[in-house]
Amino acid sequence: MDSTPSAPAVPAAPATGSLAEALALVDAAPSVREAATRLRERYAPLRVIVVDAFDMRHETPAAVGQRRLLWGAVSDGHCWQVSTDLSSLQGFYVADKG
Repeated sequence: MDSTPSAPAVPAAPATGSLAEALALVDAAPSVREAATRLRERYAPLRVIVVDAFDMRHETPAAVGQRRLLWGAVSDGHCWQVSTDLSSLQGFYVADKG
């Protein structure tokens, strides 16, 4: 029997259903910074990056709420980019709806 300790389980990237949960979570936050904190707590170890909606104007959000916008994020280890593949998310971009 192998006695090597196993690595902690990493939560899967949010599926479509939990994307709605993520959006509800950030929409309920009083500020975009608090929204990011809530996402970090709920979806650790995924990264959360607060952005300005204007800077993301050419990207299609994964989810649009009453107060916030969410995009999926992936990284090659150096650069971050927007992704629509919810199965491979490594994080979120979040912005106040402008």
